Amino acid sequence: MNDERRPNVSRVLKLSVVVPFYNVQTYAPDALKSLELNARGDFEFLLVDDGSTDGTTALLERAARELPGAVHLRHERNAGLATARNTGLDAARGEYIAFLDGDDWLAPGHLARTLAAIEALSCDFVRTDHVRCTGRARSVQRVPYGPESVVADPRTGILPAGRTTSVDYPYAWAGMYHRRLLDRGLLHFTDGLRTAEDRPWIWRLHREAESFAPVGLPGIFYRQGVSTSLTQIGDERRLDFVHAFDQVLAETAADREFDLLLPKAVRTYCAIIAHHVGSIERFQPAVAKKLRSMSAAALGRMPQDVLDHALDSMDADRATLLRRLRRRASGASAAPVATPAGVRA
Repeated sequence: MNDERRPNVSRVLKLSVVVPFYNVQTYAPDALKSLELNARGDFEFLLVDDGSTDGTTALLERAARELPGAVHLRHERNAGLATARNTGLDAARGEYIAFLDGDDWLAPGHLARTLAAIEALSCDFVRTDHVRCTGRARSVQRVPYGPESVVADPRTGILPAGRTTSVDYPYAWAGMYHRRLLDRGLLHFTDGLRTAEDRPWIWRLHREAESFAPVGLPGIFYRQGVSTSLTQIGDERRLDFVHAFDQVLAETAADREFDLLLPKAVRTYCAIIAHHVGSIERFQPAVAKKLRSMSAAALGRMPQDVLDHALDSMDADRATLLRRLRRRASGASAAPVATPAGVRA
């Protein structure tokens, strides 16, 4: 990895913003301009070039010279979003951490407003609303937790199992995080995950951090439908959601409150499987076949009594699809997710 840094500065900065880029030369200028409109003397912007092969690298080299606080970090080969974010986290010197993706952008002053909010609340992390941008359409997406600006135990953002909660709003860039979470190992992502990398991350954050608050502040603009995004590509990398949710289940099963939290983890995993299999025509044929096989095996690994309850609570179409997949797995020898004593696998 090449590291084009400014001379080392010993003082701790107020904020580090980790921004991965990969082949986004069309959109990177918007992200970089928005960082310029958020720059402050005690902010740094860690621009991680994840092995780009288009004009992105030249844009970031120029930004490292001209954008106040910019540091250019480069992977020689593409490693994926999770690893790129980890590279930025390893270099971060800020008291607080934030994220942005290289094809999204910020409203002017958004970082300063979010920083003021987390400092006033004195909590481990805050979650912000965002603006979803599809073509010219705009819609505000709210953090599924309330009330705003009230500090709470992050575990209260996990349940109930049958409703959308804060762990279903996994976007790392929709918030700001105190450095103590980084020092505790709670902000790094699972290296190598190409998609759904934020799912184990948000679950771990809500299980293990001590305080958080939603603060509104919809100043991040999330560009949906980008052709280079993995959400738009039907290749094998998208199947990493299985590895991501296997990790969620395994870590949740080891939690002190596993009996309360596993139903939510299992139900969410089932919903994601149903979503992908329900739109299987978007995948390449060989990948679609592997998706069915991996999904069936995943259902076979789940705690079966918890899975029964999850399927009973879902709508008929999704439950039927998942039960059909489950029957496919019934004859296979899938190893169950490890669960504590008393939870039937």
